[in-house]
Amino acid sequence: MSHRLLTGANLIEGKPSTQGTHRVPAHRGEGPATATATSEEIARAAEAAAAAFDTYGSESPERRAAFLEAIASEIEGLGDALLQTANAETALPLARLTGERGRTTGQLRMFATLLRDGGGTDVRIETADPNRAPLPTPDLRRTL
Repeated sequence: MSHRLLTGANLIEGKPSTQGTHRVPAHRGEGPATATATSEEIARAAEAAAAAFDTYGSESPERRAAFLEAIASEIEGLGDALLQTANAETALPLARLTGERGRTTGQLRMFATLLRDGGGTDVRIETADPNRAPLPTPDLRRTL
């Protein structure tokens, strides 16, 4: 993935869209104007997300894990520009934003590990016990 950090556009299906009104972060009055999404853009984004759901869900756990790790790496690759932009937009201190970035990328990598380890499938196998008293237990298997 190669892109500029700030475009001022909404990204829908990989394409920039700037149909809505534009505004500059109010508390400092600096930085690029960003487009406010229109109802049509929101609907297009929701439809694209719904279409991607089945495709992404059918990917192997390894591919989904690699995707999450790539997102974490892309966030980190933005470097200080991401923190400076977030600071300009929110006035949150850089130390907090640095922590939030680390927490976010850490969680993405944690979920990638969970996918690889199979921990997110919640597979349970309870084998039958025909000799159990007073009644035998059946073979039970469950996956989520």
